[in-house]
Amino acid sequence: MSFVVNLLVSFLAEPLLSPLQRVYTFLYKNQLHISVEFDHTKAHEMANGIFFREANLPQQKPLDDGVLFPAVLSPTTTTDVTTLSAFKDAIKANKPWLQSLLLKSGAILFRTFPVTSPSDFNDVIEAFGFPEFFYVGGRASRTQIVGRVYTANESPLDKEIPFHHEMSYVPDSPTKLFFFCEEEPGSGGETPIVLSHIVYEKMKEKHPGFVAQLEEHGLTYVKIAGDVDDPSSFTGSSWKSAYKTDDKNVAEERAAKLGTKIEWMGNTAKVITGPVRAIKFDETSQRKTWFNSLAVTYGVPKTNSRNTWVELGSGDPVDDDAMKDLLKILKEECVAIPWKKGDVLLVNNLTVLHSRWPLMKPPRRILASLCK
Repeated sequence: MSFVVNLLVSFLAEPLLSPLQRVYTFLYKNQLHISVEFDHTKAHEMANGIFFREANLPQQKPLDDGVLFPAVLSPTTTTDVTTLSAFKDAIKANKPWLQSLLLKSGAILFRTFPVTSPSDFNDVIEAFGFPEFFYVGGRASRTQIVGRVYTANESPLDKEIPFHHEMSYVPDSPTKLFFFCEEEPGSGGETPIVLSHIVYEKMKEKHPGFVAQLEEHGLTYVKIAGDVDDPSSFTGSSWKSAYKTDDKNVAEERAAKLGTKIEWMGNTAKVITGPVRAIKFDETSQRKTWFNSLAVTYGVPKTNSRNTWVELGSGDPVDDDAMKDLLKILKEECVAIPWKKGDVLLVNNLTVLHSRWPLMKPPRRILASLCK
């Protein structure tokens, strides 16, 4: 009798799964060795999202509890996910499991799913149901493609974009990032990712004094922004593009909401943000993270032709030796998986930094979306 009661409770607890899926989920969770048409492995797949299986790629790095960074998901061999509609339904039905996997791993790469266009990508983003993060005060030039989908960065593809947490220079940053490969690179052009807590731990080991300064004083970011986008720079957005206005007063108001001050030099804006925290504590993982854009802004001369720089919140310069080691650590600890057409990469922006490696052989078209 208790078996029947527990089975009924299981049905009520899993409303998004089909009746058959709920039966096998119940069997697996309760370790009931009953002769059925599907084997134990398939029941395990159902319990963790019947539409997804965790794949392995040589670039992945092992973490605690057998988790890999990033997690790589493909359709299960027992499920025919050949339509976008089926993929969206699978995301909705398995969202809690997917979110749990994202928190454990830091990033999820969805590969060989039927996502072929910017519109498809937008539908996938909507299926997750995360609120949109509006790109106000951003430093990159980006163009809206459709819905919540934008170009990732419009700077020359043969130039590297150093590691950073997206919009780490404002108080409230996006928590999740989506990337989509519409055109697969011929060679190069990867989007490397690295776990932020590892960077913090290694930097604290090598440069405890510098890290202590960062924790005490934070960082101040400065950008010189003209009134026209600079396509040659990966931080080349104009103040008009960044604050979505042609009105200087409106730009100042929107900047102030982000903890940013604007000083005007004719039609050019000197945008000063900070001091802001450079090291953050992630509540979910209970770890400190290297939550900043130091690698992007370090060492850039204070001239209009090179439009951004950073200093300690105390006004002191950044330590050169520490920065050299930082760049080495980022390269050593990162994971760079070559893009395949149709790939969708979901990144936890609170715990993972990302970059862009130079494109060696065109084409390449990666689109992006930011979420709260």
